[in-house]
Amino acid sequence: MSIEVSGLVKIYGEQKAVNDISFQVKKGEIVGFLGPNGAGKSTTIKIITGFLKSNSGNATVCGIDVSENPIEAKRKIGYLPESNALYYDMYVKEYLQFIAGVHQISNYKLAVQNVLQLTGLNVEEKKKIGQLSKGYKQRVGLAAALIHKPEVIILDEPTSGLDPNQIIEIRNVIKSEGEGKTVLFSSHILQEVEAICDRVIIINKGVIVANDTIKNLKGSSGNLENIFRELTTTTL
Repeated sequence: MSIEVSGLVKIYGEQKAVNDISFQVKKGEIVGFLGPNGAGKSTTIKIITGFLKSNSGNATVCGIDVSENPIEAKRKIGYLPESNALYYDMYVKEYLQFIAGVHQISNYKLAVQNVLQLTGLNVEEKKKIGQLSKGYKQRVGLAAALIHKPEVIILDEPTSGLDPNQIIEIRNVIKSEGEGKTVLFSSHILQEVEAICDRVIIINKGVIVANDTIKNLKGSSGNLENIFRELTTTTL
Protein backbone atom coordinates (compact mmCIF):
# COMPACT_ATOMS: atom_id res chain seq x y z
CA MET A 1 0.00 0.00 0.00
CA SER A 2 1.18 3.53 -0.76
CA ILE A 3 -0.43 4.93 2.40
CA GLU A 4 -1.26 2.79 5.41
CA VAL A 5 -2.64 4.19 8.65
CA SER A 6 -3.10 1.81 11.58
CA GLY A 7 -4.65 2.56 14.98
CA LEU A 8 -3.72 6.25 14.79
CA VAL A 9 -4.40 8.35 17.90
CA LYS A 10 -3.60 12.03 18.46
CA ILE A 11 -4.55 13.77 21.71
CA TYR A 12 -4.50 17.50 22.43
CA GLY A 13 -4.92 18.00 26.16
CA GLU A 14 -8.02 16.00 27.00
CA GLN A 15 -9.39 15.92 23.44
CA LYS A 16 -8.80 13.04 21.05
CA ALA A 17 -8.45 14.80 17.72
CA VAL A 18 -7.85 11.44 16.02
CA ASN A 19 -9.32 8.38 17.74
CA ASP A 20 -7.88 5.01 16.70
CA ILE A 21 -8.36 5.29 12.94
CA SER A 22 -7.10 2.91 10.25
CA PHE A 23 -7.24 3.05 6.46
CA GLN A 24 -5.22 2.26 3.34
CA VAL A 25 -4.73 3.95 -0.02
CA LYS A 26 -3.19 1.95 -2.84
CA LYS A 27 -1.19 3.04 -5.85
CA GLY A 28 -3.31 4.59 -8.61
CA GLU A 29 -6.16 5.65 -6.30
CA ILE A 30 -7.44 9.19 -5.85
CA VAL A 31 -9.16 9.19 -2.47
CA GLY A 32 -11.17 12.02 -0.96
CA PHE A 33 -10.64 12.65 2.76
CA LEU A 34 -13.73 14.45 4.03
CA GLY A 35 -15.13 15.78 7.25
CA PRO A 36 -16.47 18.94 8.88
CA ASN A 37 -14.15 21.52 10.46
CA GLY A 38 -12.40 20.07 13.49
CA ALA A 39 -13.08 16.48 12.46
CA GLY A 40 -9.39 15.49 12.43
CA LYS A 41 -8.59 15.68 8.69
CA SER A 42 -5.66 18.07 8.83
CA THR A 43 -4.27 16.41 11.97
CA THR A 44 -4.28 13.03 10.22
CA ILE A 45 -2.66 14.50 7.12
CA LYS A 46 0.05 16.18 9.20
CA ILE A 47 0.85 12.86 10.88
CA ILE A 48 1.05 11.03 7.53
CA THR A 49 3.38 13.71 6.14
CA GLY A 50 5.59 13.70 9.25
CA PHE A 51 4.72 17.19 10.50
CA LEU A 52 3.07 15.85 13.68
CA LYS A 53 3.77 12.85 15.88
CA SER A 54 0.91 10.59 16.90
CA ASN A 55 0.34 9.47 20.49
CA SER A 56 -0.07 5.90 19.30
CA GLY A 57 -0.52 3.90 16.13
CA ASN A 58 1.56 4.37 13.02
CA ALA A 59 1.51 5.68 9.45
CA THR A 60 3.59 4.34 6.57
CA VAL A 61 4.20 5.80 3.12
CA CYS A 62 5.43 3.40 0.42
CA GLY A 63 6.28 0.97 3.20
CA ILE A 64 8.33 3.54 5.14
CA ASP A 65 7.33 4.24 8.75
CA VAL A 66 6.89 8.01 8.93
CA SER A 67 7.85 8.31 12.61
CA GLU A 68 10.97 6.13 12.28
CA ASN A 69 12.24 7.45 8.93
CA PRO A 70 10.61 10.86 8.40
CA ILE A 71 13.14 12.22 5.87
CA GLU A 72 13.01 9.11 3.70
CA ALA A 73 9.18 9.10 3.83
CA LYS A 74 8.98 12.80 2.90
CA ARG A 75 11.02 12.15 -0.24
CA LYS A 76 8.09 10.04 -1.46
CA ILE A 77 5.46 12.70 -0.70
CA GLY A 78 4.26 15.82 -2.47
CA TYR A 79 2.34 17.83 0.13
CA LEU A 80 0.19 20.93 -0.26
CA PRO A 81 -0.84 22.01 3.27
CA GLU A 82 -4.02 23.92 3.99
CA SER A 83 -2.01 26.96 5.15
CA ASN A 84 0.27 26.86 2.05
CA ALA A 85 3.12 28.85 3.62
CA LEU A 86 5.20 30.59 0.93
CA TYR A 87 8.12 33.04 0.77
CA TYR A 88 6.34 36.17 -0.45
CA ASP A 89 9.55 38.09 -1.25
CA MET A 90 10.77 35.43 -3.70
CA TYR A 91 9.89 35.35 -7.37
CA VAL A 92 7.79 32.39 -8.54
CA LYS A 93 10.54 30.84 -10.66
CA GLU A 94 13.18 31.57 -8.01
CA TYR A 95 11.06 29.87 -5.32
CA LEU A 96 10.53 26.75 -7.43
CA GLN A 97 14.26 26.59 -8.16
CA PHE A 98 14.83 26.75 -4.41
CA ILE A 99 12.36 23.88 -3.85
CA ALA A 100 14.06 21.87 -6.62
CA GLY A 101 17.36 22.41 -4.78
CA VAL A 102 15.86 21.16 -1.52
CA HIS A 103 14.87 17.96 -3.34
CA GLN A 104 18.33 17.77 -4.96
CA ILE A 105 16.89 17.54 -8.47
CA SER A 106 19.83 17.33 -10.88
CA ASN A 107 18.21 18.99 -13.92
CA TYR A 108 16.39 21.58 -11.84
CA LYS A 109 15.86 24.05 -14.70
CA LEU A 110 13.90 21.50 -16.72
CA ALA A 111 11.94 20.42 -13.64
CA VAL A 112 10.95 24.04 -12.95
CA GLN A 113 9.89 24.67 -16.55
CA ASN A 114 7.83 21.47 -16.60
CA VAL A 115 5.98 22.26 -13.38
CA LEU A 116 5.37 25.89 -14.43
CA GLN A 117 3.73 24.57 -17.59
CA LEU A 118 1.79 21.90 -15.71
CA THR A 119 0.25 24.34 -13.22
CA GLY A 120 -0.24 27.25 -15.63
CA LEU A 121 2.24 29.53 -13.86
CA ASN A 122 4.32 30.49 -16.92
CA VAL A 123 2.68 33.92 -17.18
CA GLU A 124 3.44 34.66 -13.52
CA GLU A 125 6.94 33.20 -13.18
CA LYS A 126 8.67 36.60 -13.02
CA LYS A 127 6.38 38.03 -10.35
CA LYS A 128 7.02 38.02 -6.63
CA ILE A 129 4.79 35.51 -4.85
CA GLY A 130 3.43 38.27 -2.62
CA GLN A 131 2.05 40.04 -5.70
CA LEU A 132 -0.02 37.05 -6.82
CA SER A 133 -3.73 36.50 -6.32
CA LYS A 134 -4.78 33.88 -3.79
CA GLY A 135 -5.53 31.46 -6.62
CA TYR A 136 -2.08 31.78 -8.15
CA LYS A 137 -0.44 31.46 -4.73
CA GLN A 138 -2.30 28.16 -4.43
CA ARG A 139 -0.87 27.10 -7.78
CA VAL A 140 2.65 27.88 -6.55
CA GLY A 141 2.07 25.60 -3.56
CA LEU A 142 0.79 22.87 -5.86
CA ALA A 143 3.80 23.29 -8.17
CA ALA A 144 6.13 22.94 -5.18
CA ALA A 145 4.33 19.74 -4.16
CA LEU A 146 4.69 18.20 -7.63
CA ILE A 147 8.14 19.35 -8.75
CA HIS A 148 10.04 16.26 -7.56
CA LYS A 149 7.52 13.84 -9.13
CA PRO A 150 6.47 12.21 -5.85
CA GLU A 151 4.89 8.76 -5.66
CA VAL A 152 2.32 9.97 -3.12
CA ILE A 153 0.49 13.31 -3.44
CA ILE A 154 -1.33 14.71 -0.39
CA LEU A 155 -3.44 17.81 -0.97
CA ASP A 156 -5.25 19.66 1.84
CA GLU A 157 -7.90 21.94 0.30
CA PRO A 158 -6.01 22.37 -3.02
CA THR A 159 -8.75 24.36 -4.78
CA SER A 160 -9.16 26.90 -1.97
CA GLY A 161 -9.29 30.44 -3.36
CA LEU A 162 -9.58 29.42 -7.00
CA ASP A 163 -12.22 30.73 -9.39
CA PRO A 164 -14.39 28.20 -11.34
CA ASN A 165 -12.09 28.17 -14.38
CA GLN A 166 -9.00 27.66 -12.23
CA ILE A 167 -10.75 24.86 -10.31
CA ILE A 168 -11.34 22.96 -13.55
CA GLU A 169 -7.71 23.45 -14.60
CA ILE A 170 -6.33 22.24 -11.25
CA ARG A 171 -8.83 19.37 -11.24
CA ASN A 172 -7.36 18.22 -14.56
CA VAL A 173 -3.82 18.52 -13.16
CA ILE A 174 -4.75 16.37 -10.15
CA LYS A 175 -6.41 13.78 -12.38
CA SER A 176 -3.44 13.57 -14.75
CA GLU A 177 -0.91 13.44 -11.90
CA GLY A 178 -3.00 10.79 -10.16
CA GLU A 179 -2.50 8.29 -12.97
CA GLY A 180 -0.12 5.65 -11.64
CA LYS A 181 0.39 7.56 -8.38
CA THR A 182 -1.47 7.85 -5.09
CA VAL A 183 -3.51 10.94 -4.21
CA LEU A 184 -5.13 11.75 -0.87
CA PHE A 185 -7.29 14.80 -1.42
CA SER A 186 -9.04 16.81 1.31
CA SER A 187 -11.79 19.25 0.37
CA HIS A 188 -15.01 20.83 1.62
CA ILE A 189 -16.29 21.09 -1.96
CA LEU A 190 -18.21 17.86 -2.50
CA GLN A 191 -18.67 18.50 -6.24
CA GLU A 192 -14.88 18.53 -6.58
CA VAL A 193 -14.60 15.27 -4.68
CA GLU A 194 -17.18 13.62 -6.94
CA ALA A 195 -15.37 14.89 -10.05
CA ILE A 196 -11.90 13.75 -8.97
CA CYS A 197 -12.05 10.87 -6.49
CA ASP A 198 -12.54 7.12 -6.83
CA ARG A 199 -13.30 6.57 -3.16
CA VAL A 200 -13.97 8.68 -0.09
CA ILE A 201 -13.07 8.40 3.57
CA ILE A 202 -15.27 10.47 5.88
CA ILE A 203 -14.06 11.36 9.36
CA ASN A 204 -16.20 12.90 12.10
CA LYS A 205 -15.03 13.82 15.61
CA GLY A 206 -11.80 11.89 15.09
CA VAL A 207 -13.50 8.67 13.99
CA ILE A 208 -13.88 7.26 10.47
CA VAL A 209 -17.61 6.97 9.72
CA ALA A 210 -17.37 5.91 6.05
CA ASN A 211 -14.78 4.38 3.73
CA ASP A 212 -16.25 3.36 0.38
CA THR A 213 -16.61 4.24 -3.29
CA ILE A 214 -18.71 7.29 -4.10
CA LYS A 215 -21.10 5.10 -6.06
CA ASN A 216 -21.74 2.81 -3.10
CA LEU A 217 -22.11 5.69 -0.64
CA LYS A 218 -24.59 7.54 -2.81
CA GLY A 219 -26.66 4.39 -3.31
CA SER A 220 -30.24 5.06 -4.27
CA SER A 221 -30.21 8.65 -2.93
CA GLY A 222 -27.74 9.80 -5.60
CA ASN A 223 -26.65 12.68 -3.37
CA LEU A 224 -23.25 12.73 -1.67
CA GLU A 225 -24.11 15.92 0.21
CA ASN A 226 -27.04 14.26 2.00
CA ILE A 227 -24.91 11.25 2.91
CA PHE A 228 -22.15 13.52 4.23
CA ARG A 229 -24.58 15.50 6.38
CA GLU A 230 -26.19 12.34 7.72
CA LEU A 231 -22.83 10.85 8.72
CA THR A 232 -21.32 14.01 10.22
CA THR A 233 -24.27 15.42 12.16
CA THR A 234 -24.95 12.25 14.12
CA THR A 235 -23.90 12.46 17.75
CA LEU A 236 -21.17 9.93 18.50
